[in-house]
Amino acid sequence: MRQTILDEKWTFRRGFLDSIGQLDEDPGTTVDLPHDGMINTPVSPDAPAGSDSGYFTGGMTNYTKYVMFPEEWKDGCTGLYFDGAMMNVTVEINGCLAGRHHYGYSPFYIDLTPYVTFGKENRITINTNTSMQPNSRWYTGSGLYRGVRLCHGPRIHIAPDGIFVYTKEITDTHAFLEARIEVENAASVSRLAEVTLSLSEEGGDPGAAVTAKKVIHISAGSTGTARMAFPVASPKLWSADDPNLYSVKASVRDLGEYRTHCDGILSATDNTASDASVSSFDTDEASALFGIRTVTADPIRGLRINGAETKLKGGCLHHDNGLLGAVSLYETESRKVKKLKEAGFNAVRTAHNPPSSALVEACDRLGMYIFDEAFDAWGIAKRGGDYSQFFEADHEKDLTAFVKRDRIHPSVIIWSTGNEIPERGGLGNGYALADELADIIRRLDATRPVSNGICSMWSGLDDELAIGQRQEQNAGNEAGSTLWERATEPFTNGLDMVGYNYMEDIYERDHEMFPERVILGSENFPQQIGYRWPLVESLPYVTGDFTWTAWDYLGEAGIGKAAYVEKDDPLVEKGPWALMPQFTSHFPWRTANCADFDITGHRCPQGDYRSVVFGSDKTYLYSMHPDTFGKVQVMSMWGFPGVLSSWNYKGYEGKPAMLVVYSRAEEVEVLVNGKSLGRKKVGNEKPMPCSVTFETVYEPGKVESISFSGGKEISRDTLITAGEPAQIALIPEKDEMRADGHDVIYVEIEIRDKDGNIVPDTDLKLTAEIEGNAVLAAFGSGNPVTDEDYTDPHTTSFRGRAMAVIRAAYEAGAIGLKVLADGLTAVSADGNALPAEGLALRSYMDESRES
Repeated sequence: MRQTILDEKWTFRRGFLDSIGQLDEDPGTTVDLPHDGMINTPVSPDAPAGSDSGYFTGGMTNYTKYVMFPEEWKDGCTGLYFDGAMMNVTVEINGCLAGRHHYGYSPFYIDLTPYVTFGKENRITINTNTSMQPNSRWYTGSGLYRGVRLCHGPRIHIAPDGIFVYTKEITDTHAFLEARIEVENAASVSRLAEVTLSLSEEGGDPGAAVTAKKVIHISAGSTGTARMAFPVASPKLWSADDPNLYSVKASVRDLGEYRTHCDGILSATDNTASDASVSSFDTDEASALFGIRTVTADPIRGLRINGAETKLKGGCLHHDNGLLGAVSLYETESRKVKKLKEAGFNAVRTAHNPPSSALVEACDRLGMYIFDEAFDAWGIAKRGGDYSQFFEADHEKDLTAFVKRDRIHPSVIIWSTGNEIPERGGLGNGYALADELADIIRRLDATRPVSNGICSMWSGLDDELAIGQRQEQNAGNEAGSTLWERATEPFTNGLDMVGYNYMEDIYERDHEMFPERVILGSENFPQQIGYRWPLVESLPYVTGDFTWTAWDYLGEAGIGKAAYVEKDDPLVEKGPWALMPQFTSHFPWRTANCADFDITGHRCPQGDYRSVVFGSDKTYLYSMHPDTFGKVQVMSMWGFPGVLSSWNYKGYEGKPAMLVVYSRAEEVEVLVNGKSLGRKKVGNEKPMPCSVTFETVYEPGKVESISFSGGKEISRDTLITAGEPAQIALIPEKDEMRADGHDVIYVEIEIRDKDGNIVPDTDLKLTAEIEGNAVLAAFGSGNPVTDEDYTDPHTTSFRGRAMAVIRAAYEAGAIGLKVLADGLTAVSADGNALPAEGLALRSYMDESRES
């Protein structure tokens, strides 16, 4: 079916809209989709989900739009396609219920054909409900956070997400592809249809396209599948390193009613048939991106992409986009993927739900593998309002829609049926459900391995077996016990690749027990990557490692913490589990604080360390606050040492301090104000290989770290004591965007001294002002502890930084951004003073973009 983006100018209201009279009682506010109805609500220490949601509170919201349905559509089909809507959605047209959908993350289609008044405007109202808190892990957002598309086509049309092309084999000269095109017959009689497929390099010559054609029969009110096989000569393969893409276009032509014969097929195959007779038949079209590649996995050769062994340098991603809340736009997702690639990642896990199509497209285009996850809960609940209450009735429908949407995408290389499922030990019919879900996926797509992120038995056992087991979240298995292996072996029966959450210590033992098993480190503690990654590289049956987490997210607030206390502090004895959110993440903790990037996209020390472990030759120099010297570090399992990119410790002159350097070199030398602290060999031992520490005394000035291998300098890094705040620098990541309502510009804000150095020990009140054809979509910082409203034009910098996100309107023109702070001069990235109207940006019309 043809699709049109329907995201402009919806009327948003809070509450449940059940009558037309309410439209006059509450005029609402005009919003463009995608839109998160939760991110601008007040946080509260009394929020039912507490730290789970970052102290945001759910509720009921509704969206209304009047849409003209042309008279000429009346003999066809029309509906709405949602990439996801949060959650418990009802769709009404002209006051009549057209459909409902519960799961907040899966795509779905609502048929409007029986209810539309053609030739007139029709009122569409969509109610969403996130009031049953806590309803997920973690922050969900609410409403139409992934946008809406209007679909229309003839009675014989290509089904939504109905194009599936896959690679059967690749040789030195050809790729052998197969395709399935699903065609729906909404007519009251059987029809014959001609289905045509063309495949060409994206942006290439359409005349060079490879084509295939089939004629199929479709019974009334049913779906038929055209199956085609065709070779592609000299194919350009897709991988994370070389993301070559093809454009697939499919069309279906209604050849007419079939009884004992079909007049349409006779005329269509008659060489004397006129062009007029051919063009009289209804046609429908659809298109998709595709990449030619194969995926295999075995315990001898490991994971292979296009026959080449590949280790997944992975990171888990929650679905939100930080300051924007749950809103998903292609530009936000592609920015995220670019930054992850720069840090050394080649894979993401969509933890723990279906991602947006925008993220999948970004991974296709930029080259990032996806471990694509379906569910965080099955029938046994993890949270009182979660998906478990709908799983029994909806899981096949939701899983099918998810797989059909993503199966054509080359970036998706592994399916996951779930994460840390309580049924993993067999409770709640878990063994049978595990097989059922894997079988559903294989019926839809047999070209990728199926997995599941399985954790230790800190939950998931009946009372008798649970006695004596550690109950802390993701606590390790008891030493020497094989209870986990015995309890989960039937659960893994349908899996091609078994996901191990936080269980690296049993990889080798389990390989002896299950030599045929392919293992994936599906979720692991971030600070352990230095000594875990060499193990992953050395074991062919282990396909990769996914850290929790690659990008900071809202909710599960404060799971990443490091505390520095005296030796006799009770925390020392209690250990890392005492820092879990339920004990220490009191209001206004907001973000998880356990990631390689903060919610603004600024890379954290954890990300620098991982990039070194993954192979970067750069040197990264950090310091510890002098207050921490000599104290005991108590760190949550998801925490990271409290190193800072700072040498600003006023009042601590002459006090001892620790310097920390991350490097892959053989040796590191550190100089403080030109005086060498000596050279040290870079350690390769637990707990943090690729690091070295130096003790010094704090003196303002300059600290340098220099990495050496073979006696030669490899790289260096510097810390400088910054002066008083004097400048506020606005640094846009680009200076123009499309006027399509979806494009965004991220503007980094730095608090600098008069010499242009970031001042890391100051937090200043900032105010943003925007003029022109754009909106200030978000304004905030990476501070994990805040009660600020990111949609407000006021924020406070955090460690010398903040971020503004400018979203395009639907009209082109000039845009001006000012960010004000008392006594500071606004400057550009290079330090030049900005004009009075502020930072100059622009938006433009791009007619070449498809809707």
